[in-house]
Amino acid sequence: MKKIIFVLLTAFISFTGFAQTNKDWKKAAIEKPGDHILLQLTSDNWSGVPDSISSHMKGLSRGLGISIMMSKPFKTDPHWSIAFGLGINGSSIFFDKMKVDIGATGTVLPFKNLDSADRFKKYKLVTVFAEVPVELRYSFNPEKESKCWKAALGLKIGTMLNAHTKGKTLVNSSGTTINSYTLKESKKSFFNSTRIVATARVGMGNFSLVGTYQLSAFLKDGAGPAGIRPYQIGFCISGL
Repeated sequence: MKKIIFVLLTAFISFTGFAQTNKDWKKAAIEKPGDHILLQLTSDNWSGVPDSISSHMKGLSRGLGISIMMSKPFKTDPHWSIAFGLGINGSSIFFDKMKVDIGATGTVLPFKNLDSADRFKKYKLVTVFAEVPVELRYSFNPEKESKCWKAALGLKIGTMLNAHTKGKTLVNSSGTTINSYTLKESKKSFFNSTRIVATARVGMGNFSLVGTYQLSAFLKDGAGPAGIRPYQIGFCISGL
């Protein structure tokens, strides 16, 4: 993940090196800044996870986020702008032969190995956050905002709205179906309710690659592995 962040950061710095600092932007026909609505589709994962947990993280873990942002170009150089707004982001992490027992009554979140026990055929942990995103944006050509290369670095401060697990189709240790039902458990007490996420985007026009990395701890102190940091890599579609 660190390599991906480095690549996105390098691309951002490279783009900004092309700024036309000697142009009189007061006389230029600046296109109104876009990217007011951002839809983010990602592949999700965790870094800093013990092998006893990561070996059970399987399947297509994914995330979905949407933000509404206002962009304010710099008057002295509209290549640059600052954007801020509101958003919501959901992440689903899939596990195989494991139970994340968020319904437990203790202070430590149990990650139960179910290699030799009954378990759900499909099982995931879902977290949902409301967010306040802030971005420093760079547009390669402010006069053709909707068609040029763009880059952005930012932060998102979020508060947890929901955390739940969902299991479908109970099977035994050999994979034989016991009962085709769905079980959902909701509880937020093991997770930090506030999070800070670093973001980076690079793309052209309304399409960009996006990467996010959670800077704050995912679990509360003493509630589980301290090094867990969720991250997302995927695509962003922007408009208006």
